Amino acid sequence: PRPRQAPTDEAQRAAAAALARLELKPKAKAAGSSQEAIRSQVRKELMAEAAASEKGLPTEEKEQEEEGAAAPSVSGVYFICPLTGDIVRKEQKEKHLREAIQAYFSVDPVAASIMEIQTFNKDRDKVRACVETMAKYLDNIYQHPEEEKYRKIKLQNKVFQERISCLEGTHKFFQAVGFETKTLPVPGQGKDSWYCYATEEFYVLREEVLGRLEELKERREQLLSAEPVRARLHRQLTVFRPSPAAARFELPHDFFSLSVEELRREQRLRTEAVEKAAMLRTRAMREKDEQREMRKYNYTLLRVRFPDGYILQGTFYARESVSVLYNFVREALRDDWLPFELLGPGGLKLTDENLAFNECGLVPSALLSLAWDAAVMADVEAAAAEQRSALRPELLASAQTLS
Repeated sequence: PRPRQAPTDEAQRAAAAALARLELKPKAKAAGSSQEAIRSQVRKELMAEAAASEKGLPTEEKEQEEEGAAAPSVSGVYFICPLTGDIVRKEQKEKHLREAIQAYFSVDPVAASIMEIQTFNKDRDKVRACVETMAKYLDNIYQHPEEEKYRKIKLQNKVFQERISCLEGTHKFFQAVGFETKTLPVPGQGKDSWYCYATEEFYVLREEVLGRLEELKERREQLLSAEPVRARLHRQLTVFRPSPAAARFELPHDFFSLSVEELRREQRLRTEAVEKAAMLRTRAMREKDEQREMRKYNYTLLRVRFPDGYILQGTFYARESVSVLYNFVREALRDDWLPFELLGPGGLKLTDENLAFNECGLVPSALLSLAWDAAVMADVEAAAAEQRSALRPELLASAQTLS
């Protein structure tokens, strides 16, 4: 596995965009801090934790490769953390996100607690109900600051228990916005309850928060508008020089939904039954099986061969649309206005850009060809002093040899 890399400019822009979208900017007291300072602080926290933990841990074991197996086309599937800009492997993604959010508590505990609520609780309906109920608590305080009853939340209240208490991050949010836990007397039950009191735990808003009601309102809006923190799939954009091995792929295990053992078993069963299946199945049945086969893949490795032989490679979700690939190619062009078409295996034009890769057979890997608009390219070549590659110079400078 590759080590964590320092964040690129692109990754830093992605982190800043994610923070802006989540409205997780520090408040007035940290107004002078830049986004880079925030990310730097998060990375510093993570590095400190990693250094402390690595002292007592053995080096991570390398993946065992089968003897004689070809080198994989990519080393794995990687993601970019929107908080730190770090690039991490698929199996490290959830752990890294959790660590990054925990580190963010030192920057903005309210924002970090909202991240926890949105990111670590997977049932979206429960999260929605939870957030709406929490927002109602804050709204009642904002609308009726003189009403003491709205500044207290009984922790054993049925609604609080069923909608809020059971979700991760909720208690941290209440504490971060200014609530503290107190044990208060409550009227007892029964005929003599007028003089019999019991005690229960409450969240009680601290008095000083009442002087910052606008801030409380902002926290409510922040809570309602936030989204889960999602790591972005790293395209691993690579350019290869012309090669006869362009159509040869060796994919790592990360690309498959099923385990290697399950895939091998299914392949063996299909091989044994191929003649019988070909005779008995109708075309519709075969197409249905093919679609089921395509759904086994979460990711796909795609290569686009240019007319000059250079190859552009990237990693995509299997469910992403063909339009994403068109944009990926366009961003790699020296002149992104040049019209082109993509041809799939067999020369079939990819005209429906709304189709997903797993709907048009481009999984778990595929080699496509790029074709220019002939008339436009003729004009371009006629006007150019010398023939040059369509790819951006910095990509050509980093071109690799495909083995």
